[in-house]
Amino acid sequence: MLDGWARRLMDPPLNHLGRQLATRGVTADAVTLAGLALGLFAATALAAGLAPWLALALLLASRVADGLDGAVARASRKTDFGGYLDITCDFLFYGAVPLAFVLRDPANGAAGAFLLTSFYVNGASFLGYAILAEKRGLTTASRGEKSLYFTAGLLEGSETILFFVVLCLWPGLFVPLAWGFGGLCFLTALSRVLLARRVFAP
Repeated sequence: MLDGWARRLMDPPLNHLGRQLATRGVTADAVTLAGLALGLFAATALAAGLAPWLALALLLASRVADGLDGAVARASRKTDFGGYLDITCDFLFYGAVPLAFVLRDPANGAAGAFLLTSFYVNGASFLGYAILAEKRGLTTASRGEKSLYFTAGLLEGSETILFFVVLCLWPGLFVPLAWGFGGLCFLTALSRVLLARRVFAP
């Protein structure tokens, strides 16, 4: 829901930095992998119960890199593999954060499993829609230039990052927040399925 607004805010500085990195020979894939590493370090910090500010700093740095890889690609050369690597790393990062809270405290297990299931279903609805949109030649730039077709939804990347920021700052609230956010993820997936039924009907 907030991704369109966030892209308009973040794209100009990211594009400027992306051009600078591209001229220095930095590749988009390298930035993608660096962002994943930072995200996994953030999840490790959360699992270990380290200082909240450390996990938060790593998480935010990871997401800056996630936006920066596309800027580097646009300033140099976009590839299908780069888009594939980016979405794969994103899904690994999104799954690592709930897992971190389960590893941190097994009492978080049920809420963590529910949240991961909602991510799984939401991700499947997103990727399935993107495949069919590609098959039908549909395009959109409302979420910036992407390798995949990005559908709008109640919860998108921006909301998920804000959710993770709150978890970093108040880890003791993981259980109620996970149940609530997971429920909204299921609603997002359902709305996308209903949209697909309308758009891709025979």
